[in-house]
Amino acid sequence: MLCLGISGGLDQVHENRSELPNAFMHDGAAVLVRDGQVIAAVEEERLNRIKHSNKFPSRAIQYCLSTAGVQLSDIDRVAVYASEPYANALLEGMSARLQQSAGSGSMVTTADASIPLGAKVLVQHLLAREFGSELDSSRISFVSHHQAHAVSAFAMSGFERSLILAIDGCGDFLSGLLAVGSGTEITQLEAFPENNSLGLFYLETIRYLGYGMFDEYKVMGLAPYGDPAPYREIFERFYELSANGGYRVYLDRIGPALLRNLEVRRKGMPFTQQHRDVSASLQEALERIVFHIVRHHRETTGMKRLCLAGGVAHNCTMNGKLLYSGLFEDIFVQPASHDAGCALGAALIASNELGRPAPRERLQDVYWGPDLGSDCAVQQELNAWAGHLEFERSDDVASSAADWIANGAVIGWVQGRSEFGPRALGNRSILADPRPAANKDRINAMVKKREGYRPFAPSVLEEDASEFFDLPDGRHEFPFMNFVVRVRDSKRALLGAITHVDGTARLQTVSRKANPAYWELINAFKKRTGTPILLNTSFNNNAEPIVDSVADAIATFLTTELDGLVVGPFLVKKRAATLQDWTALAVSLPPYTSLHQARAYTAGDRQETVCELRTTHSNSDSVRVSHHLFELLMRIEGESVLGDLLDAIGPDQGKREGLMEDLRRLWEQRLVRLHPSQAARVQQNSDKTPD
Repeated sequence: MLCLGISGGLDQVHENRSELPNAFMHDGAAVLVRDGQVIAAVEEERLNRIKHSNKFPSRAIQYCLSTAGVQLSDIDRVAVYASEPYANALLEGMSARLQQSAGSGSMVTTADASIPLGAKVLVQHLLAREFGSELDSSRISFVSHHQAHAVSAFAMSGFERSLILAIDGCGDFLSGLLAVGSGTEITQLEAFPENNSLGLFYLETIRYLGYGMFDEYKVMGLAPYGDPAPYREIFERFYELSANGGYRVYLDRIGPALLRNLEVRRKGMPFTQQHRDVSASLQEALERIVFHIVRHHRETTGMKRLCLAGGVAHNCTMNGKLLYSGLFEDIFVQPASHDAGCALGAALIASNELGRPAPRERLQDVYWGPDLGSDCAVQQELNAWAGHLEFERSDDVASSAADWIANGAVIGWVQGRSEFGPRALGNRSILADPRPAANKDRINAMVKKREGYRPFAPSVLEEDASEFFDLPDGRHEFPFMNFVVRVRDSKRALLGAITHVDGTARLQTVSRKANPAYWELINAFKKRTGTPILLNTSFNNNAEPIVDSVADAIATFLTTELDGLVVGPFLVKKRAATLQDWTALAVSLPPYTSLHQARAYTAGDRQETVCELRTTHSNSDSVRVSHHLFELLMRIEGESVLGDLLDAIGPDQGKREGLMEDLRRLWEQRLVRLHPSQAARVQQNSDKTPD
């Protein structure tokens, strides 16, 4: 029995259908389960390279089908991560707005086709258009958004019975639910309305700290630098706790109060102690409300275990405090708790309805994404970048990589299948020595290009975790970076790069059984240093999602200051590429990028024609480019060799070098693609026969 769960938007990567409601607009994913067991899962962002992709997960679906060796017509049920009445209501609202602007009609016109309204018909049409196979409507179902969150956690927990809390911003006109799971059934105890959203409570506050949607985790990292006391009384006006675990948040009070009592931070401005204190107060308020809810229901239901899901469940600090509180004997947090995880829940709900529930087993890993491919395929990709990379094959890649790291290198590490969810768990990671405190600042500046206060996570051998971290009794498995735990006092000075300002760390324990390659690397580092821990952060820069393919890894390696790259059995370093090496590359525009000229005011309040690159990303800014660069980009036809384009511009060497530098900056921002041309690939791999 094959069931496919999907989340995400209802338009394609090259479309910008701004009328579609935000509820369908982020974290696209596809998950395929066979008889209740996951066989493939990936977020659309990993494949289309758009963070928090708000597009229909076409590539993710194709990956799942290919992995299983099936066609769409072989799928028994496709389950969508929202209830059908909710989806229809949102689409009806969109239709009304379109009719107001267009006069009349019942079709949504896109770049490719006219799509009939009605959620099931729309999904049916998109699947048929993308995969050439029209599923009968009886094989398409819709599931409650928060039910999908809840099932994604409980079905993966291994618990026979537990309390379940699913909380996020919004979905299905709600912001969460509380339920009891027993066997394969979930009984809802309470639903939280959208106007009582803890996710929106957090989001509304961080707007005044210069942050927005998807930045919540940054504020969680900032909070330990602050003191909640100065703003505690103000924050207590923003919410109210009531009997029986009840609560109320007052979103409309947040803005006026903070405007009166806080110097509002704009994006890019430095943080003041006020901003740090507000972050601490916000975190304290969230924790107080959640504890109030679960404490009451723990007592009334007698449940000794807790499952968490929904975007708020990514608040690892809150999760850690629940863990240490002793309220529950065990807590399971779904690793992909955000909306991508709803694709998992939707697939499992459909499978259960068809008589194939998930086995009652604890989730051990989420390496469900695309594999690197064969060693031969990896080597061919590396060969294609011969002017930019040098590499060698190692018979003991773990030892070689451990030597690099022990000698101070910061490396990219790419192995096996990619992880499902927002955490790099040792297959698509940037790794470094966890001991020198300077490594934190170095990686924040040279690779991630992000705020210096942001902490990094430790990956520790499971069997050594309790020596370095103060773990609750009986707990030694933390494979998903879901909990902030205390670093032992005696180890904090040693682990300077991964110990946060409050003496904590967001822990990942690594099992030899779940990830032998990563375990071997950490163990090799332990043999050299006595420390069974590595600093682990996601392999990406600030402009892109986590890398997935070998090509992604090479692009990120070449556009950051990483010292080395380990991909499969290959050790990779950078060459000092010449201008000729660069101009031999092909350049192309991603499908989400387009070129525009517009009249705008420039310096001196003069109106001039400006040249811009725009994308179909949600809330993305346009990027201005010079007229010369715009002229070059306009000459691109699909894929164009960069040298040919520069030749057409003229022979001026200084101008050529300047345009090349501009293109490299755009590449760093992923607004253009630089890559070996097809002709170069053929030539390189005919010259270098794979092992």
